[in-house]
Amino acid sequence: MNKLFQTKHHLWLELVFASFAIKDEAIKSRLYDFSQINFRHMKWIANETLLKGKDYNYDRDMMLYKQESVFTILQNLQNRFQDAMQSYGDDTLAGRMRTDDEYLLTYIEELLEDKSNDAPITAFNMERKYKNKNLAQEQIDALTLFLFEESYKEYELILIYAYMQARTDNLMQYNVFQDLIDESHFHLKSFGNMMAELGILALPRELHERTYMIDDLEKFIKDGIAEEEAAKEMCKELSSAIKDEELSKFFDFINYQESYHIALMEKLL
Repeated sequence: MNKLFQTKHHLWLELVFASFAIKDEAIKSRLYDFSQINFRHMKWIANETLLKGKDYNYDRDMMLYKQESVFTILQNLQNRFQDAMQSYGDDTLAGRMRTDDEYLLTYIEELLEDKSNDAPITAFNMERKYKNKNLAQEQIDALTLFLFEESYKEYELILIYAYMQARTDNLMQYNVFQDLIDESHFHLKSFGNMMAELGILALPRELHERTYMIDDLEKFIKDGIAEEEAAKEMCKELSSAIKDEELSKFFDFINYQESYHIALMEKLL
């Protein structure tokens, strides 16, 4: 079960980062939807694993290859999912995952049949230019640092909250964890798309098990509140540093969302 969980963890990341890398809005949106379905697969596998008295972890053995075209990304996804499906069992959950993945493969095949869907990928070119904006080098540097730090933080929080959610019978806790997971998905998506626009798309680093195997929940939540406060300060500093109205408003928007995350975590306390 842990091996299957790791496989789905990889597939979720493959899909979500493919959606960040591809510029075509229709393909991007559809792949992101499939990534969310695969994240639910992870959740269901985790629940089944715990019901059987076993455990799982977030160990990772994958790389994000710097693909140069939409079709190479799609072909990689096609190969990864075809290989993964060989390891599914024959229970109800495996049946659901298989039919979901078969539909994804059908969608990918349809895309590959139309050459007009292919396009260059610039998400890894390290150009560090954001759209048509003329940002000073120090502003680009500040934005780059923020995106790397915060994309890891959001990835980390998604997995930690999911890990704790699977282990609580308290409805209020479960709902708060779900809200925090959903919010972190949105932030990761926002930051991942910005990284791709800058040409610096990269996987967040792997989590050590001590990050998510929480012994002292109260301490973890208090530390999390302090981390959210620090993220709010980073957002405010970035909003002030970047002389661009659109980007400043976006980081103010994220800052206000972090404020509510703190309120949710205080509710847990």
